[in-house]
Amino acid sequence: MSATISTKTFDFIKKLTKNNNREWFNENKNLYTESQQNVISFLEELINEMGGFDEELAKLDPKKALFRIYRDTRFSKDKIPYKTNFGASLGMGKGSQKGGYYLHIEPGKSFLAGGIYMPESSVLKEVRKEISLYGDDFMKVINNKDFKKHFPELDQADKLKKVPQGFEKEDPMGEYLKLKSFIVVYNLKDEEVLDENAAKNMSEIFKVMKPFNYFLNTPFL
Repeated sequence: MSATISTKTFDFIKKLTKNNNREWFNENKNLYTESQQNVISFLEELINEMGGFDEELAKLDPKKALFRIYRDTRFSKDKIPYKTNFGASLGMGKGSQKGGYYLHIEPGKSFLAGGIYMPESSVLKEVRKEISLYGDDFMKVINNKDFKKHFPELDQADKLKKVPQGFEKEDPMGEYLKLKSFIVVYNLKDEEVLDENAAKNMSEIFKVMKPFNYFLNTPFL
């Protein structure tokens, strides 16, 4: 029987959202443990599916891929102690410094993402150089029919107003060079997350991202 995301996991997240405090969490630790294990089991199946198009992904440990639910509130004004989602990094590397895949599970807000999120300056510079030098290849990737169907455009968050220093102002790839992250997102409906074939279906969507990640990682191969 295939591993699926349980409705109980969604119920736990909904309850945590309404009771985001340590007292409630400690009293209901069993609900968290059960939900965490459910997500790990699902990730194991998802990773196995993704290994079909990328053997490196098949080596991932689902437990290590899953982010901690505890928020780091040291430098945040928001002192809510727990995340109200389960998130997993699949091949993004430490600190998201490599093109990879991300799964976000949250009732009404679940999504799949791929690419490099807010890389450090040295990585960002190399990716921008690759896009500037091989713009035609980059455009072929993001204008691919199947890619465009799933990801109409790259995420535009935190985009610069001007082409960054070190690049020509008239660079034909200028609009992409302004990006600080190179991310694509596919929003999921709750029924898609809870579907009995979710692991296989998500893997197929992640597979569409593979050429995009490969391009982003090319400078570091």
